[in-house]
Amino acid sequence: MTNEYMPFLSQIKEIIKHTDTEYTFCMTYKGEVKPGQFFEISIPKYGEAPISVSGIGEDHVDLTIRKVGKVTNEIFENQVGKSLFMRGPYGNGFLPEDYEGKELIVVAGGTGVSPVRGVIDYFGKHREDVKSLQVIVGFKSRKEILFKEDLKRWKDQMDLTVTVDASEEPGYKTGLVTKYIPDLVFENKKDAAIIVVGPPVMMKFAVAEFKKLDIEDENIWISQERKMCCGLGKCGHCRMGDTYICLDGPVFNYTEGKKLFD
Repeated sequence: MTNEYMPFLSQIKEIIKHTDTEYTFCMTYKGEVKPGQFFEISIPKYGEAPISVSGIGEDHVDLTIRKVGKVTNEIFENQVGKSLFMRGPYGNGFLPEDYEGKELIVVAGGTGVSPVRGVIDYFGKHREDVKSLQVIVGFKSRKEILFKEDLKRWKDQMDLTVTVDASEEPGYKTGLVTKYIPDLVFENKKDAAIIVVGPPVMMKFAVAEFKKLDIEDENIWISQERKMCCGLGKCGHCRMGDTYICLDGPVFNYTEGKKLFD
């Protein structure tokens, strides 16, 4: 009988600094994993934290981590070559087949870009698999922009809008991501596939903008990744009504996801 709480060791292959408090840790891993799923990262005596997958390679996964507490503070003390304990992946994820042949639109805010980075990257490299690809990503400020190298590449691969809440510097679009949703172009709204990930308030108002554009619920997906906890549905912290985010999510079609907002 296996212990489903038992973690495995994973070595840090690379560390990419985005901001003073947000780094991507490239961790050794071989196995099936989907964008939108998550791993539990643990350090003995400090505890564990659920972290969304922000990238997938043949022998690694990327985990973009914000330094916000006891566990993540200790993770940041580790360097390339060191190992961390991991278990997972957990939850469901974004499935490419849900978006193939569609007019794909991704709207993400702040660290919400992490779980959709793999989706954006995949269809950016496989543009023939979607009718169109439009992406809106928003950050609080210029200093808090994540994945700068990806953004340079995505600019050439898709219709990309990058916005910050406010900036006095030239060259930056300003305002919340919702400001730019009415500017999106559709050939046929019935062929649209919408992904929205970010803080709960941002997702609520972004989805509301799409509803104003007569997008059907079944054409929208969200992620409740901020509700992830033990990964196994045992602790109950992820429960929203009768739904356990760790087990039934964190990715939801909006037909179900609309029932899960606080």
